[in-house]
Amino acid sequence: MKRIILVVLRCIFKLPYWWFYKLKQYQNKEKYPTIDEGYQFIHNVADEIVKKARVDLKCYGLENLPKENGYLIAPNHQGLFDIVALFKTDKNTTKFVLKKELASMILIKDVVKTLDYYSLDRTSIRDGAKMVKEVSKEISEGTNYVIFSEGTRSKKGNTMGEFKGGTFKIALKTHCPIVPVAMIDCYQVFDNNTIKPVTAQIHYLKPIEYEEYKDLKTNEIAALVQSRIQTCMDGVLK
Repeated sequence: MKRIILVVLRCIFKLPYWWFYKLKQYQNKEKYPTIDEGYQFIHNVADEIVKKARVDLKCYGLENLPKENGYLIAPNHQGLFDIVALFKTDKNTTKFVLKKELASMILIKDVVKTLDYYSLDRTSIRDGAKMVKEVSKEISEGTNYVIFSEGTRSKKGNTMGEFKGGTFKIALKTHCPIVPVAMIDCYQVFDNNTIKPVTAQIHYLKPIEYEEYKDLKTNEIAALVQSRIQTCMDGVLK
């Protein structure tokens, strides 16, 4: 919480312009029919937030992102900074599936509205099925998506929770590449009550192509993605 307050204070004169002018501008779908320009704006804002938050964000493996759009990014989930880290490092226009509670938070809800993100009610089976259908359609049409397969942040630092198989119904429907992403020490940014400088890492791993997972069940795909992330984390943290 202290670091969030620090960022707000250090950006106090920019926040009204960012949130109450620029985001509202990009919500005008007649002038900006796609989310591309809005995404690039948020990408630049994330860069500023990382600097103001006193974070040294190390990024590896951007070359692993597929050259063609229409892929699924599957990171582990450590905390609120994960989304900022993804925005900061990935220049490719990408949409998120966010839990309903997070998507309704102040400031975040304006980003959700601007970039047409999917707000998921995790308690509703019907909403989950609808999400799979709509996101699958968008990925097939060339939209990139991020979904946190743990469903919520682990709250155990660099120890992951279990990846849920439901996320990967989308991959099986679309045959898209799955990009595992390892978040390391990202929990230390906003989930520790300190403003001391901190180093965090984000690793984009080699994509898992359809040929590799086509014969697996969704829970087996989830285990495969999680194992790739765990191997990366073990190598870094050993």
